[in-house]
Amino acid sequence: MTKISAYTAMLSASAAISTQSVEAQTATITDVDILQFALNLEYLEAEFYTYAASGRGIVAHGIGVDGDGTEGVTTGGDRVNFNSNVLPLQRIVEELAFDERAHVTLLRGALTAAGVKPVAKPALNLGGLGFGFGGQADFFTVARILEDIGVTAYGGAAPLISNKDYLGVAARILAVEAFHSGNIRLVIAENRYNSVKVDGVDIVPPPTGTRYFATDDNALSAVRTPAQVLYLAYGMKANATSGGFYPAGFNGKLATSGTAA
Repeated sequence: MTKISAYTAMLSASAAISTQSVEAQTATITDVDILQFALNLEYLEAEFYTYAASGRGIVAHGIGVDGDGTEGVTTGGDRVNFNSNVLPLQRIVEELAFDERAHVTLLRGALTAAGVKPVAKPALNLGGLGFGFGGQADFFTVARILEDIGVTAYGGAAPLISNKDYLGVAARILAVEAFHSGNIRLVIAENRYNSVKVDGVDIVPPPTGTRYFATDDNALSAVRTPAQVLYLAYGMKANATSGGFYPAGFNGKLATSGTAA
């Protein structure tokens, strides 16, 4: 069984035991909660791309990771050798890494400016899907999942944000995540890498899917609630507080997964 088919089998098994719809958020969610949630995700993306581009983590690039909650180590990352004969893939990944590190710094700064201590970088397992650093195809398979999840996470969180300044920044970060997604999806289509469909709202690119852009029949991107995002981040585990990319869970208030979107 291939790595991708094994992952698909895991998704199918999880979906079979998680048939109930996503529960509505019952607790009051603040703007700070949303920013802290986003910071947990940006730590993952920043570490994933930075390791792939340089073989080192974000701390080696001067990015702060301390804060509230338990600061954890990052495992499972490695440098990837990219074939840049057609596209400058090494440079593209370096830009991805730079952008995600900048997002970490931006969110940490916004929280600090609001008088709030940012959450610490939680423990991260960059190999949480069982693949990702075995080569170029592995890397872009996971990168596509991370970026498309990022777009839907910011889209789903936007209606929950009250402060217009925060909302404006979140919109700009969402746009950057969408730029990343479009670039990665094109690389996948051009190289005919297989993709993994992670839940019911996921739109995979060719050759596995048919759409180059992650848009539905109304030309809109999907959205996921924080609980639906955590379901994916925790390795397709419903009502969980850890797993997958986050072996000790998220730091902050929003840390329990729901069911698949």
